[in-house]
Amino acid sequence: KLVIGFTVVLFFLVLAIVGPWLTDAEPFEFGYPTGESPSSERWLGTTSPGQDVFAQFVYGLRASFLVGAVAGIVAAVIGMAVGFTAGYRGGAVDDVLSMLTNVVLVIPTLAVLIVVSAYIGQGSLLGEAVLIGITSWPWAARAIRAQTFSLATREFVSLARLTGRRGSKIVATEIAPNMSSYLVLVFILLFGSSILIAATLDFLGLGPSNVMSLGLMLNLAVSNAALQLQMWWWFIPPGLAITAIVGGLYVMNVGLDEIFNPKLRRT
Repeated sequence: KLVIGFTVVLFFLVLAIVGPWLTDAEPFEFGYPTGESPSSERWLGTTSPGQDVFAQFVYGLRASFLVGAVAGIVAAVIGMAVGFTAGYRGGAVDDVLSMLTNVVLVIPTLAVLIVVSAYIGQGSLLGEAVLIGITSWPWAARAIRAQTFSLATREFVSLARLTGRRGSKIVATEIAPNMSSYLVLVFILLFGSSILIAATLDFLGLGPSNVMSLGLMLNLAVSNAALQLQMWWWFIPPGLAITAIVGGLYVMNVGLDEIFNPKLRRT
């Protein structure tokens, strides 16, 4: 499962990196034959306004991976900060942080993102990633808090406290390393969910319009009646890529979970 998922994600990642060098077209460049089906010259054909679909696709892959990585990192950092602090400190600190986490957790994230994006307008790709990241951390914080709370009662942590080390150092040197595999799984899930949320916002026209992404490709395809015109090469590649990347990340996560937790393996 790990190999299959990793292979799928790696394929699209490599294509996102080297793809722009395989075409001389720009994603927003016009002037090509309109509505042309895939050919040896234009691998994924052209759009009805006369843009190269392959150029849009590879640049869209790059943007989607960038948003997923940045949003995943932001959400992971916030989730770890809240989770480690609440789980290690306990008491009133835990109560306050847990209450904050629960409040953010019950808020419909996508609805908030839609409202905020509509209010502030179409910003930058980085701004979209940060916005997704700061609304995606609660479930990660709760999971990390539970693991930290369990590890904080172990003997090696108690011995570390007796040495007089600060709590932050104990978390960084004793607790976090014992959760490294779990933190990897959390980041993979945050990465995949961020790509999916970004694609949703872009498809609704609430993402940046000056940077091509897979969601924006779908938005343009729908706006230009690609489905009615049977221009499958315009909307199938981005939809398939989103599905494959998010699905590949999920399969990777399941495979890693079975590796890290032998009890989950089938005999």
